Amino acid sequence: MNEQKARLFHWLLFIVLSAIWGSSFILMKEGMKHLTPYQVASLRLLSAGLVLLPFALKAIKSFPRKDFPLVLLSGLLGTFFPAYLFCIAETQLDSGLAGILNALTPLFTLLIGAIFFHSVLPVKKWMGVIIGFVGLVLLMISGKQGVSFNNMNYSLFIILATIFYGLNVNVVSRHLKHIPSLSIAAVAFSVLTIPAGLILFFTGFFHQPYTAGFTYSTGAASILGIFGTAVASILFYMLMKRAGYLFASMVTYGIPFVALFWGFLAHETIMPLQILCLVLILAGVWLANK
Repeated sequence: MNEQKARLFHWLLFIVLSAIWGSSFILMKEGMKHLTPYQVASLRLLSAGLVLLPFALKAIKSFPRKDFPLVLLSGLLGTFFPAYLFCIAETQLDSGLAGILNALTPLFTLLIGAIFFHSVLPVKKWMGVIIGFVGLVLLMISGKQGVSFNNMNYSLFIILATIFYGLNVNVVSRHLKHIPSLSIAAVAFSVLTIPAGLILFFTGFFHQPYTAGFTYSTGAASILGIFGTAVASILFYMLMKRAGYLFASMVTYGIPFVALFWGFLAHETIMPLQILCLVLILAGVWLANK
């Protein structure tokens, strides 16, 4: 694959991931209409692990045993803990504020890389991340309803999740490059089905009446796990290995595009200032990846 085709492929992965994760917030909200945050997060992990179980059984035969602890750590940092933290935060936080906080991921990725992994990056990459983040904040504030800063204590859950994301990105990019993306996701998530299943059991999920609402929310959480976790994680690991950890972490900057797209389909008015903010976000992503 020549350089131009490789770049196009990287951007295609970036767009697909933004679309999947941008829609994940909707599925999360739908799941929590009739289920608790812990049940939604557990179903997400359980469904992802079950879908990837056949691949895990195949991968484990040739899996380097010495790398298993790091792969499990990647699953915990990149998916397990954030899944619960986001669900808890989404019960109280405004979605606009959640989007801004989620976009801290690239900043924490850079900071953790510089402090703990001694990464040295050009100034233009730092500037790209900061410009993109400023564009995202302005976009959220310029919306019709603005951003609500109520229940700010719940923002700590998302901040902690983004720190976990940043740490996971650095661990994978430096220590797990030699393992196929599918193998990392399959083995990690298959193991995580055990604690996820136990949490479902102890929260009384299996004893709830099978009402229409229960079935609907269970379906939403399961779809979230299959696409928003299993498929998305494989694509994310692939993008990280091909395009670098910084570009991959900036997928969070693409989520507002998805939100505006859904708004456009719902015949919402998109203001010129919002378009300008989107251009600013894209400029930041381009500069960081240049």
